[in-house]
Amino acid sequence: MSQHYYISPRFIDKLAVHITKNFLDIPHVRVPLILGIHGRKGEGKSFQCELVFERMGIEAVHMSSGELESPDAGDPARLIRLRYRETAEMIRVKGKMCVLMINDLDAGAGRFDERTQYTVNTQLVHGTLMNIADNPTNVQLPGSYDSQPIHRVPIIVTGNDFSTLYAPLTRDGRMAKFYWEPNREDRIGIVSGIFHGDGLSSGEIEQLIDTFDNQAVDFFSALRSRIYDEQIRKFIYDIGIDRVSSRVVNSKEGPPKFETPNFSISRLIEFGELIKAEQQRLELSGLAREYNQVPSLTSQATNTNTRNTNYNIPTPDQPQANHKAPVSNPVISESTSPKVTNGLNQSQTGQRNGSKKPLHLGLDLETQDQIGELLAQGYRLTLEYGNERRVKNNAWKSGNPLPENNVSDAIAALTERLGEHKGQYVRLIGIDTKAKRRVLEKIIQRP
Repeated sequence: MSQHYYISPRFIDKLAVHITKNFLDIPHVRVPLILGIHGRKGEGKSFQCELVFERMGIEAVHMSSGELESPDAGDPARLIRLRYRETAEMIRVKGKMCVLMINDLDAGAGRFDERTQYTVNTQLVHGTLMNIADNPTNVQLPGSYDSQPIHRVPIIVTGNDFSTLYAPLTRDGRMAKFYWEPNREDRIGIVSGIFHGDGLSSGEIEQLIDTFDNQAVDFFSALRSRIYDEQIRKFIYDIGIDRVSSRVVNSKEGPPKFETPNFSISRLIEFGELIKAEQQRLELSGLAREYNQVPSLTSQATNTNTRNTNYNIPTPDQPQANHKAPVSNPVISESTSPKVTNGLNQSQTGQRNGSKKPLHLGLDLETQDQIGELLAQGYRLTLEYGNERRVKNNAWKSGNPLPENNVSDAIAALTERLGEHKGQYVRLIGIDTKAKRRVLEKIIQRP
């Protein structure tokens, strides 16, 4: 891996301390085995880990989220134990630091809403990771027992939203958390490493970052790759479409070579706008919301023509304000703050607006306004409910999603379901389906 890539000082500090601490025997100190690195997509969490591993001379055994599910119950949990023991054996044999790394844990084991199937394997994966974190030197394979303790192996997991994981797994004694959000200095360093040797000045790097300030860092890597498209297109048509395969894959002439293209700031901005336009087309299409919509009790009588009329995709001439980031982040003011772990806090139940008369019985105006804002921004709304025991254990049950096409229908459906779950806790969930994360968790009914 090139030495020109940038490693964030904050990132290498957190990773190096966690890994080193797990290899030290510090008396009367209980060290979390798992380090959870989370943050928004495309910010280089996995790549920064690889750079740190290379810098420290650490070998990593990798697992992906796709290996956390199987047609055979128990296979993913068995695989985790097997990979953990293999990593411990590598430490013993090679005499060097090794780690087990699981990429995108929340994608394979998280539960975003009621449409995410919660399987036996999902339960076993959570249980296995908790058991390993509690007994890191005594990890057994099913059907066998080894009385000899194995070496402790640090586990690094990455993901976008760890609030979707089973809460006891993420408690501080088992998992140390690190939210990775590169600041401006980090972004300048990372993008400078991407375009190292391409002739861009530091001022042009900053101009490029400021032009696409809302983009993740992998956008700039994709942008650099896009610049080569013209040369590759010319190569294809010079050779001939019918001869490309034999020339590239099985040629005696060797692999084709390309000159360094023109990485001027104007061309980079031009190609960047093209990539950004494709992103906006994907966001504005909204087909997944249309195809996956589950009819509710209040909207089953609504015909297809009415639904399509209500579903309005802005034309290029219309403003796209609703597709930008929300002006206020409902998560910050709701029950997903670090001080709340099981949702039993007394925050924002709607009692503060006692002087206002709600339009629907049981719902305060603040909640109704939040529903309207979230639906306008394209978020999905659903419910979770449970008795006091379930809530204390963060084992909420999922309800059906609320109608997405009309605010009044959503509020009416929500009011109806509050009556169905009378005597139980009910919380409103807002979900960003593109980022696969929750943007709102708010308790709206208590026993």
